[in-house]
Amino acid sequence: MQHIPPAPTAKAPKERFTGEVYLSPLHTGQAPSRLVAALVHFTPGARTNWHSHPLGQTLHCTSGTGLVVSRDGTVIHLRPGDTVHTPPGEEHWHGATEDSMMCHLALVEHDNGHSATWHEPVTDPDYETAHTKTKETR
Repeated sequence: MQHIPPAPTAKAPKERFTGEVYLSPLHTGQAPSRLVAALVHFTPGARTNWHSHPLGQTLHCTSGTGLVVSRDGTVIHLRPGDTVHTPPGEEHWHGATEDSMMCHLALVEHDNGHSATWHEPVTDPDYETAHTKTKETR
């Protein structure tokens, strides 16, 4: 067993996020583990770029409200306690709603050191459209 002290929270890179996003690293597994875990804090309107994960991603909302959106147009509204899994290779984005902060636990596995493929930013019109198409999760 090992106690791991908290790592400093850092501002997320502008080339992968729109708006103010903060990352609090929690765990980076050492082989044979491939697990990487972080707490991600989004300010209202903030979001990731489009991206995918070679081994999928699990998001667990801890506070606020947010959205997870796939390229096929599926929109899931996140609330505290909700968990969403995106399968390997599915392009998606996630972030806070327009009027609320949102925090989620992000869990991914590295595949030979690779955990994500990043794409273009989500446009403001696409972000606004997602708000009108939320799929209620409760």
